[in-house]
Amino acid sequence: MTSSAARHAPLVTPVLVAGCIIMLISFAVRASFGVFQIPIAEEYGWLRAEFSLAIAIQNLAWGIGQPLFGALAEKMTDRKAIIIGALVYALGLVLSSFSTTPEAHQWFNWMIGLGIAGTGFGVILAVVGRAASDENRSMALAIATAAGSAGQVVGAPVAEALLSIMPWQTVFVTFAIAIVASLMVLPAMKAPPVSKSELEESMGDVLRKAFRDPSYTLIFLGFFSCGYQLAFVTAHFPAFVTELCGPIMPGGALYSIGITTTSALGAVAISLIGVANIAGTLLAGWAGKRYSKKYLLAGIYTGRTVVAALFIMFPITPTSVILFSVAMGSLWLATVPLTSGLVAHIWGLRYMGTLYGIVFFSHQLGSFLGVWLGGRMYDIYGDYTAVWWVGVAVGAFSAIVHLPIKERREPAAVAA
Repeated sequence: MTSSAARHAPLVTPVLVAGCIIMLISFAVRASFGVFQIPIAEEYGWLRAEFSLAIAIQNLAWGIGQPLFGALAEKMTDRKAIIIGALVYALGLVLSSFSTTPEAHQWFNWMIGLGIAGTGFGVILAVVGRAASDENRSMALAIATAAGSAGQVVGAPVAEALLSIMPWQTVFVTFAIAIVASLMVLPAMKAPPVSKSELEESMGDVLRKAFRDPSYTLIFLGFFSCGYQLAFVTAHFPAFVTELCGPIMPGGALYSIGITTTSALGAVAISLIGVANIAGTLLAGWAGKRYSKKYLLAGIYTGRTVVAALFIMFPITPTSVILFSVAMGSLWLATVPLTSGLVAHIWGLRYMGTLYGIVFFSHQLGSFLGVWLGGRMYDIYGDYTAVWWVGVAVGAFSAIVHLPIKERREPAAVAA
């Protein structure tokens, strides 16, 4: 694309719209799992750690599947990879609806996690990134990421509403149907080819170049805390608020709009995080093409660290839950367009899906630990305080490790 064409290239394209729809539905379902924690555990008498392990396995499978689906998309085409991901996702949900033991539920969450990988960040962002001009790429990645946040806005309340009229098993089947239905927009997911120099590079050349680069290692390490914090909050925050938040007083603002229980507040908190994240992610996309991505990432992780520390240091009240949700939400997925954009900027677009997928595996290792450790520590100590402070520490670590990254474009290495 010439510089003149890039300046006039539209930001909103059919690829971006289709990618946003798939991400919205995929993430709406994924973000709702915390709402099912108490109903499922109470129905079968499971320990909190048993359900938490299922969600932790889901996050780990998502991380393992991300580079696999990225490589699959680069070999088989993006659309075929997305179809496989959606079908595996839906099948995992249906099979989970028949699970009556923790082991069965945990096993089928492997399938759900792999399905999320095929319909989530790695594949979708790679297509959106290739379809966008250099001028619009940062913002296009942010819009696609924000669509995932929009899914989070609706996912938890929809799940809560459906649970009031049907059993959780039927909700799972309903969600499976929605995942398959999202494939109707797939014909629009067609990105133009990458540059000639990038086509001449083999995947092995690019991977070796990235693995030898300390900056890639730092990005990998830094993304760990993002996964830890996001997965812990998504899986445990509704239960955390239900059990530890002070009462919602009659006559107050929340009570007057129908939020009368801490259980309802927990679901709304997840939605508020999603709403705030839409604005935060779009702002990150805007800033990503104007300022250093590594310094923006360091600032986001610092902000998360401060917000989480302040929240746990003071009494948990409905007001503090709302304030925390808005503040953390504004920093929630703002890391994704910056991290994926940084990978594309340094190592190119040809194998962005695979390279970002490997980095995202670190994110999901953090997710696994955050979800599982949350349930395990709760069963041991009866609260989430210790695991919360671990999240504060890893957030500070991520803020530091982004600072030495060398933010420059690697030259193409032509395969022999």
